[in-house]
Amino acid sequence: MNTHSVQHTSLTELVVGAARRDPMALAIRGPDGTLTYGELDALANQIARCLAAMGVEPGDRVALWLDKGVRAVACMQGVLRCGAVYVPVDPMSPRHRAQACLRDCDVAAVVATTARLEQLDQLVATERCLCIDDDAGCFVAWSKLTTYSTQAIPLPPVDLDALAYILYTSGSTGTPKGVCITHRNALAFVEWAARELDVRADDRLGNHAPFHFDLSVLDLYVAFLAGAQVVIVAEGAAYSPRLLVEFIAREALTIWYSVPSVLVLMMENGGLLHPSTVLALRAIVFAGEVFPPKHLARLRQRFPSPRYLNFYGPTETNVCTFHEVRDEDLKTGLPLPIGVAASGDRVWARTAEGTAAAPGQEGELMCEGPTVMAGYWGHPPHRGVYGTGDLVRCRPDGSFDYIGRRDAMVKVRGHRIELGEIEAALIRHDGVHEAAVLVNGTGMEARIVAFIVGRDNPAPSLLQLKSHCASYVPRYMIVDEVRELSALPRTRNGKIDRLRLAELSAETPRRQVG
Repeated sequence: MNTHSVQHTSLTELVVGAARRDPMALAIRGPDGTLTYGELDALANQIARCLAAMGVEPGDRVALWLDKGVRAVACMQGVLRCGAVYVPVDPMSPRHRAQACLRDCDVAAVVATTARLEQLDQLVATERCLCIDDDAGCFVAWSKLTTYSTQAIPLPPVDLDALAYILYTSGSTGTPKGVCITHRNALAFVEWAARELDVRADDRLGNHAPFHFDLSVLDLYVAFLAGAQVVIVAEGAAYSPRLLVEFIAREALTIWYSVPSVLVLMMENGGLLHPSTVLALRAIVFAGEVFPPKHLARLRQRFPSPRYLNFYGPTETNVCTFHEVRDEDLKTGLPLPIGVAASGDRVWARTAEGTAAAPGQEGELMCEGPTVMAGYWGHPPHRGVYGTGDLVRCRPDGSFDYIGRRDAMVKVRGHRIELGEIEAALIRHDGVHEAAVLVNGTGMEARIVAFIVGRDNPAPSLLQLKSHCASYVPRYMIVDEVRELSALPRTRNGKIDRLRLAELSAETPRRQVG
């Protein structure tokens, strides 16, 4: 059966269908074990029954504050089988941020380790906390799952427009925003990607992205649609270039999807380009930031056989455009285009005057179609066209070149970041009166630079502010440099003059709080 042509009504069907076709096929392997499709299906049924016994109902939100692994994936499936919505929380999140996410979407239950559950300050009743550890303390123990049947669970009727999961992204006001993704949103991308990559049951997909990052949707659900195998990169190896290269080669992966920075790290420090490195890859997909052309050219020269695809799209649309790398792309030395519409979406550039941009003109990239989110949790539903906030230039062939952001949102090491959230964290420090943050450089050279006005003399040091930020923002949002000013520069209307800050950041010698 050609699974690419099947129309699905929910994400839950993907694993159920694969288990029916070949229950003994390997589904997923990670640092905490290996599951066949039959075993994954059975465990998901037990988790769903356990959650239902806790009182989880269709539409409820269930937080998963877990390290990457097969148990985490089984929990996603269990939540979906309740008709509920899973909320993956960054496993590296400090307590304050995790609590903010859980409060924001009013979770009905939590699955986490004992240590993390104890950090929630009884945000959720203990009888609604499933502990993934052997020692559960006062929480529901993972071993309790064995008391529930593994048999197929009657799936609740799922409206394609019902929520499947919520991904929290950095918020411009200092508060994370929950991007609400429906079954329709996710399936439109998953079914398109499976067709475009021609994923088959004998493929092996590597999962590098964390589960709260939208790149992981391809790794998991495209594999499940095809009945292929997913091999999870452990948290500790995710940014160890040599371990990653060894992982890709040892596991004979056929499809790899990550941010370009990771590929560059593997090239520079992991031996990816070494003559002895042998890969089975037939597709290398990247997204999240610009792939420096000189590095991409070296990679493609060393490994000319795989397809190279540049995917583009914010979390709010998943992948809405794509471009397959061609020989002529690498002769110009210019960044790759972000390409043409994907996933059944319609995209165009809107000029400052509100008209559709013509070839050669610039404008904000707009997206309309099945992958556009349902909205932000706690805010009015989103309907119709979504403005990405990204500036693009229209090419004569109908594709687009990416120019940059039109607001304070940036990409650092593949993660989308609202600078306002970092500024809000800095200002929480008693020794900081004002703070403004910008990013210097792009790609691997990108550095988060904070300008602060201190309350005291001396101002907090870089080390002190790094330690402080670690309590409020994820690791990838911690500042790299801190510069002290007597006052932040401002425009005539009183706003912070970020252009002037950019000029100051480029000046040498740099005044830095050490």
